[in-house]
Amino acid sequence: MTDTLTVTVLGTGIMGAAMARNLARAGHTVRAWNRTRAKAEPLTADGVLVAGTPAEAVEGAGVVLTMLYDGPAALDAMREAAPALRPGAVWAQCGTAGTEALGDLAAFAREHGLVFFDAPVLGTRQPAEAGQLLVLAAGPAGHRSVVTPVFDAIGSRTVWTGEDGTAGSATRLKLVANSWVVAATAATGETLALAKALGVDPQDFFDAIDGGPLDMGYLRAKARLILDGELTPAQFSVATAAKDARLIVRAGEEHGVRLDVAAASAARMERAAAQGHADEDMAAAYFASFGEAGAASA
Repeated sequence: MTDTLTVTVLGTGIMGAAMARNLARAGHTVRAWNRTRAKAEPLTADGVLVAGTPAEAVEGAGVVLTMLYDGPAALDAMREAAPALRPGAVWAQCGTAGTEALGDLAAFAREHGLVFFDAPVLGTRQPAEAGQLLVLAAGPAGHRSVVTPVFDAIGSRTVWTGEDGTAGSATRLKLVANSWVVAATAATGETLALAKALGVDPQDFFDAIDGGPLDMGYLRAKARLILDGELTPAQFSVATAAKDARLIVRAGEEHGVRLDVAAASAARMERAAAQGHADEDMAAAYFASFGEAGAASA
């Protein structure tokens, strides 16, 4: 391919590792860093150079992707990378940072002469591994030709929301989308918990809604993980879902909107995490319905 780049991925968790692999498969030179280096080391088998520090990872990179837990974590990594950042390089912030953090991220980009793209991705482990994420992006049109081959390598589609990445239009869309994901996941768990409590066979519920407007693939996919006990490896973890739900609640509060379902979903995810399900798929919030131990099986 002709549009090959040197791309750095900071943060190689569930999503970041898959993104780094797909970038390497697309022919880009890929450098990666993770706070726990052992989690990044398997990427060497895919031709990714694993660096010991963020500064080593961004050396010579034209594009830097951050895929870290939240905005402060992304900013910390970029501060560590600062001595080696190339002025004029593109920084695509791909994690769910929330609206509160964007001001600090944008200020850092301006201070270091970086071209900032607000580019959170929508999807979980499977679409990430398949290079089928949805990229929600905002950034200057004059630099989109640089990031297009990167976004094409990690996603099936890019939805552009604006030309000013610092305005947060892509992040706001991501929070809206995630509010639906979190609510639907919490509702799935509660529905199965109620069925269990009332002695209703879950299949009878699925038969009742089959093919109608209440039926949807996401409900069935998350329910199947619960019923089959296939909550690891996580597609999207309980702990991360709890964090995102809190970002959604705070964004609503900033704009005068009370989000009762998101707040309850956040509490539910946090309770499941405290019961020992933090690293399991977010569907494991199901267990939050069953007392402090959360020990009930599906």
